[in-house]
Amino acid sequence: MVTAEVPASVSRVEVATKQLPQTGGGVRRRRAWPRFGDGFAANGRAAILIVPSALALAESNWLVNPRHSDFAKFRVHPPEKFSHDPRFFE
Repeated sequence: MVTAEVPASVSRVEVATKQLPQTGGGVRRRRAWPRFGDGFAANGRAAILIVPSALALAESNWLVNPRHSDFAKFRVHPPEKFSHDPRFFE
């Protein structure tokens, strides 16, 4: 797991679920979302794309474009071992 400090001045775009590809309902629709992220990275408009989580729709994921010039403003911390509650996978 990697964490980072991101200044408020870093460019970002936030999208709502209704702005994401609609190729059907439920999980099938969410499978199209990675291509949306690929397009974001390719157009280089911002360093961060904030999208609804496909697993927990009330939460957000931050997708980072390391090719964007604002990426240099990130303060990335060393990786840490990710630990989880094993009951999550029961």
